[in-house]
Amino acid sequence: MNQKLLPIGQDDFRMLRESEKESYYVDKTLLIKDFLDYSNPVTLITRPRRFGKTLNMTMIRDFFDITADSGTIFLGLAIMDSEYADRMNSKPVISLSLKGCTGNTVQDLVTAVAEEIFLEYKKYGEHLVSVDPEDASYMRFFQTLNILKSIEGKHKSRNEHIQSNISFLTRSLFYLTEALHTFYGVRPIVLIDEYDAPIIEAHGRGFRTDFTDFYASFLTHALKGNPHLGQALLTGIQRIAKESIFSKLNHLAVCTVLDSEYAPYFGLTEAETTKILEDYGYLLTSEIKHYYDGYSFGSIEIYNPWSILTFLRKGILAPYWLNTSTNGLIRELVPHGDEDFSKEFEVLIKEGQVEVYMNLEASFFEIEEAETLWGLLVNSGYLTVVEEVGEEEYLLRIPNQEVKKEFRTLVAKYANIRESIVHRIFSALSDSDMSKFIENYKKLIVSVVSYYDAPASEENKLSENSFHMLFLGMAISTSGMYEIKSNREMGDGRSDIMMKSLEPSVRPHILVEFKQDKNLQKGASDALNQIFENRYYAELTGNVLCMGIAHAGKKCEVVHEEIVVN
Repeated sequence: MNQKLLPIGQDDFRMLRESEKESYYVDKTLLIKDFLDYSNPVTLITRPRRFGKTLNMTMIRDFFDITADSGTIFLGLAIMDSEYADRMNSKPVISLSLKGCTGNTVQDLVTAVAEEIFLEYKKYGEHLVSVDPEDASYMRFFQTLNILKSIEGKHKSRNEHIQSNISFLTRSLFYLTEALHTFYGVRPIVLIDEYDAPIIEAHGRGFRTDFTDFYASFLTHALKGNPHLGQALLTGIQRIAKESIFSKLNHLAVCTVLDSEYAPYFGLTEAETTKILEDYGYLLTSEIKHYYDGYSFGSIEIYNPWSILTFLRKGILAPYWLNTSTNGLIRELVPHGDEDFSKEFEVLIKEGQVEVYMNLEASFFEIEEAETLWGLLVNSGYLTVVEEVGEEEYLLRIPNQEVKKEFRTLVAKYANIRESIVHRIFSALSDSDMSKFIENYKKLIVSVVSYYDAPASEENKLSENSFHMLFLGMAISTSGMYEIKSNREMGDGRSDIMMKSLEPSVRPHILVEFKQDKNLQKGASDALNQIFENRYYAELTGNVLCMGIAHAGKKCEVVHEEIVVN
């Protein structure tokens, strides 16, 4: 079995390659070759969190960094067998990681960005100490360096000092490229990792527009029409609309999850996944595929690397990816989607997939429409594209069991219910504890109907279809224990919900039928009888828990019967 260290959480290429105990590394260095071959002036690659963006960015940094010696850390890697091996350590590199930029105010967030650019100024300031200070490009460099020095320490005046010199800060990235080009005689490479993290932070704090005024100038000065720039590469979750920070960057090459460019380099391909699992004593089983497979980048099947590595360390199939900063954003936005989005979201929950119009070329922050919200869900890794069915129209599905766990949280947020109730409901079902199930299900219905605040005259505002969607959305995360089917042909009809137990000797199959009826007892009994009359259990064997559920306003009734099918 492989004894190399699993580099979970290690996203610095040099540190990974120089670690005292040799770390496992999946060779993605041909990304450098593609970067040079495509030779786009400015490229943006959008990918979900924890799919290797930062590790790849530091790998590019360490390959080109003219101030470093990278021979040993690239020894034996694929790029060294390419025609670009002699480009190693040949260019100045400006590398910014903005994923940690936070702040309670616009000033705090601007200062956080200033702290990142200051690190690069300090690095190169040590190399530029002997230059002619009268040269205009160096003069601007050192003026900006001295301004940025004010952010060292946590003194109260640093924000004010940065704000009073904001024009220097907005041009600081440009001035740095200018000075490095002058000094080295080579146009530098600019790398900006998680470029959209500050915008997501600003949005969450309520000052996105004010922050974007600064940020657009900061990026545009450096990336548009800059004669000192070699190439630039940005990564993030999504593209911010052309009409805002990229309004003047009409030469930007955007590579989304639909594009073939760079597709194999973020996440693990099936061959890479098979290899790393075998190296640590595992086979790529259907259970592992069910949990972590399902992504498609540029038509290449991709696995979540963070989750595969964590699984190898812990040896337990569980959702490891979901605790990322993107989740809070998605949970905030999904419940507030427009009417078109809400209808399509309910189809996704009920059918497991949905055809939608989707826009990956803009941000939901800029264009608050269903199309951009679907794009954010795809870019964030919550959904994956099955196929393009028309112009800007796509078939989307939830990629795997790991993400289905998160959809239970999304549905709870969507319906404004506590996730703890959902957990208790399905724990009771899997244990066949019907009294506990009915108790918690009735609590859930009260909270849902109260949220929608349906007047007595509109008791049917939440329809049978709505409760069907709600139940299915909650059940979706149990697909590790059950195979979920909705509105499928079974027996002599179409059952509302069938939860086929994957371990029928441990837990029963579950059939659910819904009715909307003011006579709750009659409605629930009719629903249960429909299960028996249409033999929805025809394809099952073993214990089957059959439930008829009737709703009327804040009240519901559940009747049930457990049968054995041979």
